[in-house]
Amino acid sequence: MQSKAVIFPQIETRNLEGRKFHLPADFEGDLNIVILAFQRWQQDIIDVWVPHLDALAERYPGLRIYELPTLANRYRMVQRFIDGGMAAGIASREARERTLTIYTDKRRFLAPLGVTDESTITLLLVDRQGRILWQGAGAYNPNLLASLEAALASAP
Repeated sequence: MQSKAVIFPQIETRNLEGRKFHLPADFEGDLNIVILAFQRWQQDIIDVWVPHLDALAERYPGLRIYELPTLANRYRMVQRFIDGGMAAGIASREARERTLTIYTDKRRFLAPLGVTDESTITLLLVDRQGRILWQGAGAYNPNLLASLEAALASAP
């Protein structure tokens, strides 16, 4: 019996440069690494991952990386303030372009992904059709990176 593929939930968002995205359709890579973060301090974890993920993107043409700070709907009323503060704190235009803030019912968004722990980041490998090909969580470690790279190497 074949298990049903997990699909990235449909959601509308904007990057920190103001460009609108309809996910997962607007993920630009053949394969996409999506980093979900839930608390401001988790940016430190992401910052350690990014050089390793950028190195993967150099080795795998068509691979794109996205950071998705994921916030509850109640923050939507101060979205301009939050996004503006994040954008002001990120010097790199490339980083602002790949950072897409999500304001949503987090339980409804995260449940289909099986994400139940917001105490750390979640990393996803998503194909062009929105299928989740790999999932991991937590701070950078070589074994987790090797697992992700194995998934990239075996992706269709």
